[in-house]
Amino acid sequence: MRSRFLLGWGSTVALFVLLPIVTLAQSADDIQAQIDSQNQQIDQLNKEIAQYQTQLDATTAKKQTLQNTLDQLNLSIKKVTASVNLTKAQIDSTQLQIDELANGIDDKQAAIDGDHAGLAESIRRLNETESNPLATELLMSGSVSSAWEDIDNFQTLQGAVRGHIVNLTQEKQQLTDVKAQREAKEQQLQSQKADLVTQQGSLNATKKAQSDLLTQTKSQESTYQKIIAEKKAQEKSFEDALTDLKSQLNVAVNQSQIPTASQGVLHWPIAGKIVITQYFGDTPFAQTHASLYSGHGHDGLDIAAPIGTPVYAALSGTVLATGNTDSIKGCYSFGKWIMLKHANGLNTMYAHLSEIDVTSGANVTTGQIIGYSGETGYATGPHLHFGVYVSSVTQIIKLGDATKSITPCASAVMPVPPLAGYLNPLNYL
Repeated sequence: MRSRFLLGWGSTVALFVLLPIVTLAQSADDIQAQIDSQNQQIDQLNKEIAQYQTQLDATTAKKQTLQNTLDQLNLSIKKVTASVNLTKAQIDSTQLQIDELANGIDDKQAAIDGDHAGLAESIRRLNETESNPLATELLMSGSVSSAWEDIDNFQTLQGAVRGHIVNLTQEKQQLTDVKAQREAKEQQLQSQKADLVTQQGSLNATKKAQSDLLTQTKSQESTYQKIIAEKKAQEKSFEDALTDLKSQLNVAVNQSQIPTASQGVLHWPIAGKIVITQYFGDTPFAQTHASLYSGHGHDGLDIAAPIGTPVYAALSGTVLATGNTDSIKGCYSFGKWIMLKHANGLNTMYAHLSEIDVTSGANVTTGQIIGYSGETGYATGPHLHFGVYVSSVTQIIKLGDATKSITPCASAVMPVPPLAGYLNPLNYL
């Protein structure tokens, strides 16, 4: 009887080890089917986004009219909406993959628990068997053949123990791998959720810019062209007054307070492909428009960026000030702007924004979204004006202070250093 019991128990152990877990097979298939469906949706959305980008590229090359500007905004809204839907689909897909991995973790843990129990029972049986010497086994079995059968079963039991140990080792490693995959997917999910917040902000900024444009122009082409003409006319007046103020700020720039020029000190404020439409200093454009720049060149970088493009802090620091020169009727200058002060002696300027997402005095980190690009102020096309100033000589001041000229922007508040306080951003990016 003892021999048959051992053999039967050993067979049960073997069956337990070999039987696959099928209780969650159907739910796993369902999850995979949903993942496949989400991937098809993701592929379709990527195609839509590419089509909208092609159309946007085509409208950008067209003449600047109200209708063309509205067409660009509508296409941008459609593209960002598709991007939002794409990210939502990616979030759903990632969540399904996390659920799938969770099932895998449960399966592996159940298998490990089963092997633990089987191993414990095998060891207990081995201890019982080993406690009887061979002579006792012979007396209990009643025959030599039965005794040898018991010894064979004992060896089978030893093999089952070794099998359990191997299975446990493999299943624990597989469990570790699955948990690592799940952790990676959860990090991916958090990143996708952050992308969604950014895209929603971009969509809101673009819609607001569209609404503001329609309100400002009352949907009249003639009104739109008049605003463009006024911006161009006021641009020179603004630049002249600003240059006058820069010249009158007799503040010495301590060279020791200026960080050594080095690439990577600052991060680009726009993500993705960088297209600079106007460089710093005495550029060919500045030479061609000498009257506009008063012979002092351009004091920052102009970076092409569609309305609603996220703008990032180039370095950790504090929001020194924000402003909106458009709030002053007839003033076409920086529009909505942000200035950050950094611990290394630099200030960074972000202008012509469509939306400001930070407040004065707030602390920001490198890469944090601080606003969205636009074409407020004297911009006649969407872009970001990015400037780098020497912190120690930069003042937040009214343009009309220390000048005798009266312009529409005289009461506009903005950051102004002396001429020597402007630095080439490319020396630090």
